[in-house]
Amino acid sequence: MARVRVSTTVDEDLLAKVRSTHPELPDSVLLDQALGALLARRRTAEIDESYEAYDSLPLDAADEWGDLASFRSAAGRS
Repeated sequence: MARVRVSTTVDEDLLAKVRSTHPELPDSVLLDQALGALLARRRTAEIDESYEAYDSLPLDAADEWGDLASFRSAAGRS
């Protein structure tokens, strides 16, 4: 993985808290993990947004596959 140098300022108290919870990790790893978590949170939000389309339809709305209410009922009996 290619690395890039980042020079920035951050909240001193926040950095101190993070460093104290993971004293064995260098700042570079802490920042990598924070950036990864930020991307994961964004991806989770994107997935949640894609499911919002289903919220606009009632569970008993029929389509070519049937309706979700009947499917859920049948799946619950299994």
